[in-house]
Amino acid sequence: MRNVTYEDDSLQERVVTINRTAKANKGGRRFAFNALVVVGDGAGKVGFGLGKAKEVAEAVRKGVDVAKRNMVEIPLQGGTIPHAINVKYGAAKVMLRPAAPGTGVIAGGPMRAVLELSGVSDILTKSFGSNNPHNVIKATLKALTDLKTPRDLAERKGIEIKDKFEKKEEEKIEVVTRKSRKPRKSKPDEGKEKDPERSAAPDQDDITEDKTEVKKEVKTEEKVEEKTEEKVEEKTEEKS
Repeated sequence: MRNVTYEDDSLQERVVTINRTAKANKGGRRFAFNALVVVGDGAGKVGFGLGKAKEVAEAVRKGVDVAKRNMVEIPLQGGTIPHAINVKYGAAKVMLRPAAPGTGVIAGGPMRAVLELSGVSDILTKSFGSNNPHNVIKATLKALTDLKTPRDLAERKGIEIKDKFEKKEEEKIEVVTRKSRKPRKSKPDEGKEKDPERSAAPDQDDITEDKTEVKKEVKTEEKVEEKTEEKVEEKTEEKS
C-alpha cells in the first residue's frame, strides 16, 4: 500500500458517519463529536480519516486532513476492477466483483462512498458480517489495494505484455497487407479439390456395366453346360 499526500482543492469529500460522545463531569455532561470522512479524486486515489473535536465542523475538517495524508492508489481497469476479490478485516467481510459497463455501483453505505470517490463506476459488491462503518471502509480499502493488474503480474514474473491498442494496430496492419496482395490466377481445375472418397468409389455406370458383364458370363456358362449335356445324351443313345 502506497500512501500519497495531496493538497489539491479538486478532491471530493464525503462524510460517512458523525458520532456524538458524552463525558460526565461535576458540572454536567460534555459532548464531543467524531467524523468519519472519505476523500478521493475520482481517478484511482482515495483515502479516509477520522477527526475528533467538540464541534462537528472542526471534526470534519480534521477528518479531511487525515484522509488527505493517508490516500492510496488503486489499480483500475476502465470503470471497474481487474478481477474479483474477497477480503476480511476484523469482523467485516467484503466481496468485490467486476461488472460490465452500465451496471453502476451496486453497493451501499460506506462501501459506496469509497468506490465512487475512487473512480469506480461499474462494480458488484456485498458486505458480510459486521456493518461497523470503520471496519467496512478498512476492508474495502484493503480489497482495492490488494488488486493486481495483468501488467503487475507480468512484471513480477518477467513476462512481456502488450497493450490492447498495440494488438489492434498489429491486426489492422495484417488486414491491410492481406488486402494489398494481388489474388493469384488459378487454373479452372486448380481450385477444385478432389475428394479422395469420391475418387476411390466407382461410378454408377461402371457398376451397371459390371453387372451386365456378369450376367452375360453366367448365360454363356449355362449354354455351354446345356450343349455338353446334349452331347453326352446323344453318345449314350448311339451306344445303346
